[in-house]
Amino acid sequence: MPQHLPPHSGFVTWFRSVAPYVNAFRGKTFVVAFGGEVVADGKFVELTHDFNLLAALGIRLVLVHGARPQIEQHLSNNDIADHYHNGIRHTDAATMQCVKEAMGRVRFEIEALLSMGLANSPMANADIRVAGGNFITAQPMGVINGVDLQHTGRVRKVDCAAIRDRLNFGEVVLLSPLGYSPTGEVFNLTLEDVAASVAIELDAEKLVFLMDTDGVTDASGELLRELTMGQASAVLASGQALNDDAALFLPCAVRACEAGVARTHLISRHTDGALLQELFTDEGIGTMVVETTLNTLRDATIEDVGGILQLLQPLEEDGILVRRSRELLEREIENFVVLEHDHRIIGCAALYPFTDEAAGELACMAVQKGSRRHGYGDALLKHITAEALAMGLKRLVVLTTRTAHWFIERGFKEADVSELPARKKELYNYQRRSKVFVKNIR
Repeated sequence: MPQHLPPHSGFVTWFRSVAPYVNAFRGKTFVVAFGGEVVADGKFVELTHDFNLLAALGIRLVLVHGARPQIEQHLSNNDIADHYHNGIRHTDAATMQCVKEAMGRVRFEIEALLSMGLANSPMANADIRVAGGNFITAQPMGVINGVDLQHTGRVRKVDCAAIRDRLNFGEVVLLSPLGYSPTGEVFNLTLEDVAASVAIELDAEKLVFLMDTDGVTDASGELLRELTMGQASAVLASGQALNDDAALFLPCAVRACEAGVARTHLISRHTDGALLQELFTDEGIGTMVVETTLNTLRDATIEDVGGILQLLQPLEEDGILVRRSRELLEREIENFVVLEHDHRIIGCAALYPFTDEAAGELACMAVQKGSRRHGYGDALLKHITAEALAMGLKRLVVLTTRTAHWFIERGFKEADVSELPARKKELYNYQRRSKVFVKNIR
């Protein structure tokens, strides 16, 4: 009999942690946009592995590729000058011919890589069918500041019904930034215009831009992991110097969110697995733009019991919290509040009032391990304090074995067991020897 090594606990924990994302994403539409640099740099092979995994999980994928370096190479090979006006490529007839040739080559290379099925590789048993077509109707960009941009265009209409048909057949839709007019003309479009327009018209769950930098940073260079639509607009209006990709894609992220796209992500194309890290972890790896904040603090319901148990389990196993059964938690659920991030419970706390003594016990306060540096504990404490005040309570008590300093820093003072409310004092576990802290709130 072969010997099987026990599973790595870290891997098992991580694999279980992504289950909520898998359930939430199945059947949803993601639009992923990437420049021709990804193909030119030979990095698209790794990206195909991630696309294959997303498709296998039931995610409906629309991929939008660019071809800027390939177009520039074709123009150089044909001794054609590359002209830009206000940051937009001026596409005359000769340039348009190079654009079409470059787009075709890039598209064929992408389709070939998506068709791989090598054994002993992440693409083993992959069955990605790639669909394309004249899904984008375009119109000329026209004359801007006296310059006729000729074959440079913008998206006029997206054939959503046709794209959905292909997605319903389990195909991955691959779009090139080209559009067609009813008169039979072809227009050179921008990657970001096609991606944002398609995401909006398909009411996509996510729009993802792969870029040269990690995301959007503040004035000190710190990565901004989450921006509301209003915050993103403020960054753009502030005049803050942004890198080229952020300046290009952030307005598209705002546009998409304004039109109903739930999430737009700006992530680095240089980090292997960035797409998976952004989509399947709480903190992500880049910048996410959302319509409103993802955090919700609310009263718990019976449906939250499973999520609360999952949150408390590691702390109970470490002896930080007293173990609670599902039955007990269900009976006491009305005492709990939960903190959600993107519909996932990442924090909880409970208030047990002793109204006859104008006191309340703060209990079961927990924040998910990866989220403990964001002030969520303070938010829970503030909420519980407000609830206690609304009940007419004058002091909060808490029992803890490991987090004494956290409570001291927030105004709690160590007290004797005798200062506990009478009913709580009767239940005090002298073997556990939890420390008692009290804070006057009124």
